[in-house]
Amino acid sequence: MSVVELKVPTIGESIAEVTLSKWLIPNGEFVNIDDPICEFESDKATLEFPAEVSGKLIWVAAEGDDLEIGALVAKIDTSITAGSNSAPSSPTPKEEKAAPVVAAVSNGSGKVVEMNVPTIGESVTEVTLSKWLVGNGEQVNLDTPICEFESDKATLEFPAEATGKLIHVAAEGDDLEIGALVAKIDTSVTASNGAAKAVPATAEAVAQNTTASTSTSGHPSPAAAKILREGNVPASAVTGTGKGGRITKADAQTAVANKGATPAPVATKSAAPAVSTPTTTMPSPTAFSRNERREKMSRMRRTISKRLLSATQNTAMLTTFNEVDLSNVIALRKKYQESFVEKYGVKLGFMSLFAKACAKALMEMPNVNSFIDGDHLIYHDYVDISFAISTDTGLVVPPIKNIESLKFHEIELKLKELASKARSGKLTLEEMQGGTFAITNGGVFGSMMSTPILNEPQSAILGMHNIIQRPVAVNGEVVIRPMMYLALSYDHRVIDGKSSVTFLVKVKNYLEDPTTLLLDL
Repeated sequence: MSVVELKVPTIGESIAEVTLSKWLIPNGEFVNIDDPICEFESDKATLEFPAEVSGKLIWVAAEGDDLEIGALVAKIDTSITAGSNSAPSSPTPKEEKAAPVVAAVSNGSGKVVEMNVPTIGESVTEVTLSKWLVGNGEQVNLDTPICEFESDKATLEFPAEATGKLIHVAAEGDDLEIGALVAKIDTSVTASNGAAKAVPATAEAVAQNTTASTSTSGHPSPAAAKILREGNVPASAVTGTGKGGRITKADAQTAVANKGATPAPVATKSAAPAVSTPTTTMPSPTAFSRNERREKMSRMRRTISKRLLSATQNTAMLTTFNEVDLSNVIALRKKYQESFVEKYGVKLGFMSLFAKACAKALMEMPNVNSFIDGDHLIYHDYVDISFAISTDTGLVVPPIKNIESLKFHEIELKLKELASKARSGKLTLEEMQGGTFAITNGGVFGSMMSTPILNEPQSAILGMHNIIQRPVAVNGEVVIRPMMYLALSYDHRVIDGKSSVTFLVKVKNYLEDPTTLLLDL
């Protein structure tokens, strides 16, 4: 007998322990490689744990157990095949306390699987059903996304837990608590006959029938689907090597790795857009109209409202201003832009220069890079800058870590990646968290002056604005220069007026003489 041990993987640098929140595969059942077997809940997010091999699953830990990184979770007996008649081992007392993943009730000819809102993260207690992706009464396959949940931090797809006819329970716009009923799936209805179908009585026969009736050919596992989605590779372009033609994690990784060698498909006018962006259709105005519309705020907008209100009520926020002459920055970009793009494949933007200037000033003035925690101040020997990114659903501020150690092209590439993910709704919870300082650029929308609001618990935020050709006095002469107003909003409880002004002057000086940034002077 060959037994493979499955242990808690390394999830993140700051995560030392997880909780086994839910088993997805019952004890003693056969599992395929890459199939999610359980869910881990960390202090930041809920993660699926896939099987590393195929065989019979043997539980070791139980639901609710707190497990350290590297702890034994389960074992897989690879000598047992899908067609084996070996009976599953009797559950231990520890295993008996674990609850089944989905609730199933008999409907006379099969079973109805109830789908509830899953645990998304420790701080998330409620979500909004923002959009149904599969119509009520339509056939749905296992792992196919059926709807989208909008939480405080991101939009998440909710996959089907079985194959059958989807029955909507909740409606679009409903606020649902964790564990609330979302939908039901009648597994007795198949895509081929559209009618009820008797299900064998034994548990083994049920498993075999579900496997036989499920269309897995060309369908990616959750782990594989995530890799393909992030690599912009369509599932239709990948040949699955898993059971029944299912696309495994290894298949997805190979497809993404080979993407550069394969010509990209030519988009046609009839092709559907890759990302569905929520839009609001505004009615055509009529003369002397007195019509009004009442629309519920999105969950993200409600969260933004609460946090902005909290920042204004719970901090001693003040703003100081200065102006910067960007002549040398513009000249630098103009001189080296072509070489920069040729070498790194991305343009040298203003944001990386501003970020490096802020990072250098923050390392020299750690109080501006700190924040309050109760009666203590938390100082950082690193700079993680959160960048405000405007999306159709609201403003998000994902951070780029260790700006002080990154090169200009690394900042530009990471910022481009975060902006793309934010606008397509693909930012993860982990990518949304953290940050020791923030930058917002209202200048891209034409703003000349503003007072940005703090991003709690951070103590300062820099506001960039429009670059305007203005007459200024230089060495006793009036000249035209590209000028920008800078605004630094800060928490006066942490940062004194002298420190805020000094910090802003440092940033101004670095930008007016960018050579000091390049030479680290």
